[in-house]
Amino acid sequence: MSDDEGNGISDRGPAGAGEAKERGTETVTATATRRRRPVAAPAKGESRAPGAGGNGKPGRRAAAASASATAGPTASEVASSAEALVSEAAMILADVAVTPPPAPRLTQEAAELPADRYINRELSWLQFNRRVLEESQNENHPLLERVRFLSISADNLDEFFMVRVAGLAGQVREKLPVRSIDGLTPQEQLDRILEEVTGLQSEQQASLAGLVKALRAEKIMIVGAGDLRGEDRAWLQKVFEERIFPVLTPLSIDPAHPFPFIPNLGFSIALSLVRERDSAGMNALLRLPVALQRFVEMPVTEDGVVRFVPIESVAALFIGKLFPGYRVKGSGTFRIIRDSDIEVEEEAEDLVRLFESALKRRRRGSVIRIEFDSVMPEALRNFVAGELEVPQARISVMDGMLALDSMSQLCRLDRDDLKFQPYIPRFPERIREHNGDCFAAIREKDIVVHHPYESFDVVVQFVRQAAADPNVIAIKQTLYRTSNDSPIVRALIDAAEAGKSVTALIELKARFDEEANIRWARDMERAGVQVVFGFIEKKTHAKLSLVVRREEGRLVSFCHIGTGNYHPITAKIYTDLSYFTADPAVTFDVGLVFNYITGYAEPSEVRRLAVSPVTMRSKIIRHVEDEIAHVKAGRPGQIWMKMNSLVDAAVIDALYRASQAGVEIDLVVRGICCLKPRVPGLSDNIRVKSIVGRFLEHSRIYCFGNGQGLPSDKAVVYLGSADMMPRNLDRRVEVLVPLTNPTVHSQVLSQIMLGNILDNQQSWSVAADGSSRRIVPSPGEQPFNAQRYFMTNPSLSGRGKALKTDAPRLIARQKAEHGRFD
Repeated sequence: MSDDEGNGISDRGPAGAGEAKERGTETVTATATRRRRPVAAPAKGESRAPGAGGNGKPGRRAAAASASATAGPTASEVASSAEALVSEAAMILADVAVTPPPAPRLTQEAAELPADRYINRELSWLQFNRRVLEESQNENHPLLERVRFLSISADNLDEFFMVRVAGLAGQVREKLPVRSIDGLTPQEQLDRILEEVTGLQSEQQASLAGLVKALRAEKIMIVGAGDLRGEDRAWLQKVFEERIFPVLTPLSIDPAHPFPFIPNLGFSIALSLVRERDSAGMNALLRLPVALQRFVEMPVTEDGVVRFVPIESVAALFIGKLFPGYRVKGSGTFRIIRDSDIEVEEEAEDLVRLFESALKRRRRGSVIRIEFDSVMPEALRNFVAGELEVPQARISVMDGMLALDSMSQLCRLDRDDLKFQPYIPRFPERIREHNGDCFAAIREKDIVVHHPYESFDVVVQFVRQAAADPNVIAIKQTLYRTSNDSPIVRALIDAAEAGKSVTALIELKARFDEEANIRWARDMERAGVQVVFGFIEKKTHAKLSLVVRREEGRLVSFCHIGTGNYHPITAKIYTDLSYFTADPAVTFDVGLVFNYITGYAEPSEVRRLAVSPVTMRSKIIRHVEDEIAHVKAGRPGQIWMKMNSLVDAAVIDALYRASQAGVEIDLVVRGICCLKPRVPGLSDNIRVKSIVGRFLEHSRIYCFGNGQGLPSDKAVVYLGSADMMPRNLDRRVEVLVPLTNPTVHSQVLSQIMLGNILDNQQSWSVAADGSSRRIVPSPGEQPFNAQRYFMTNPSLSGRGKALKTDAPRLIARQKAEHGRFD
């Protein structure tokens, strides 16, 4: 509903410790045996994998049209993709280096700020995941959606261990002398994390208990196999023998049969057995393959009750068929979590081959954590932990069901009455008025499309139209994450096969999507697309599409700049912005960014864009300092920001100084926030909120009053792909674009941003200690749900001439009546 990185949020949603891993807020040397050179142009020694297009045979053709791109999200689509999409939040949060940068050089003003001014980023992320979990108890959501939130919170936590905790464990193992942004050593962070996780998992089990009770009232039950009798047990035995038994492999553990490899998130049953004929003891293991669903769905009873039996309960009931001649002395289930980061070798000559081998290494990463159910005897637990060489601190004994992420299977039930009503996104009327001609609509005026409320089809149509238009001579496209049957990739292949110049930047380092990206790269190369894999030590995270078209004897460029990925499925679940323009200054800058990615030509003549790692941090801080200057000159000073994560120390310190100067600051931060709001003398004027709702908040918007306060026609407004994190500002190619067209400026500032600030239905107020409380409307205050508002009101730039509703005025009226959020 990641991370990227969950909507609960999963930017699925939700994002290692190897040579030099990007796990915290900066790149650090993570092993003592390998040194890394800084990123540089080839002349200075940086290695980049070649990506060459060719004239080979056309790649495999996808369907001419992607159903997921042309239809609204069905209930099944939302159910099947939410875990991946929602864990984006977790991935976004996980996909950052675990250690902070070296302490920045502080100006005298910064040096006077208190040393304890930051919140630990790992603990802040855990607070975010607690907010996700809280939504499972929000009775305003349909019941199966609450179950989904529980599943998402568990999935997020798994990814947190696979990357973040694994990174800290690697630093402890290598004895690295690094400290977090708040001054904690890796071991101190691990201790605090494990303490917090223990409480979080207890809350998950409590939530599960409440949901199971509520499900029972709706005739949906989770039952143990041992509780079944008569025909039900006979039916279950038949299912076991026909569908489960053939894929199970019973394993004895002795000198001739050493402890087997258990894959990441592997779910297994450990057994202590006694042979009937001579009472000889034996330890054994039964791995439950991921190909098996977690629950066996029983036939519906006569009174309409749907029952689900956990797979481990089924296997335990019929264990005698797997180990004939033995009786069970003790048993229990366990699962492991492995380090799933990938090491990037700087000297790799072929990035594709490197990642193919690295993906195999990921599957065999070191064990970071074991979770046992509480019924397993202690001696058996010690045996398993000893074989896997996991210290006691990384062992968790759970009073309840393991692998709560698998509860998502229940959400696939055909019970639409217990799910969100399907939402069909609008198609921008502006483009309809031009008979579907994207170029004509953009040529008339810039457009911002607000996903998922407005259809991602317009983005697909933009690329498809470019591919089919004989006047288009070149297309350049970045791809960070996309769908399995991507209509964008299909259009690029079609364009190349039609003889156009097509360049695609494929980011192989998009965590957990590397394998799919390798496949797309090969398909496109076969079709003649010029494929480039970018930098070794930088990720290309900018969402850019550039089309060059021949018009009336000259070349005209059109571009798309997005806050989210070119992914038609996640576009139905994530809130993102798509900005279309033919502004020559913007398209010129986008061309410079593509040249930077493909040829290391650092963009030195940028006219409008803020580009990382070149100018973005300095531009943002300069705008903050401008607001300070306005206040000192007696003018209003105000800042609004919306992002997934706020971690960068320099940006945080600039915001602290602005608050001290009297600038009013409102931050909408979905996930990690290392800034402490409302601290007397430091951040009195900074308010931080987080929105967790049906859709994953994913757009990034930065607004500065420019001496007029907010909202104002004179305000400086940016949108783009970058969070305020060292990874985004230093180690990624990112873009923020300023909005100058009055219509899109008003849409983003006075409609979208103001709506998020005023929301009091899915919002949480973040406190100085990192904790959060749900915002509840004051007596007499009208409830305002931003996501529901955007679902029912057209956007400004896309509404066309026929739609006259002035959405900003409606929201402004709310603000006038109820003031800012607290």
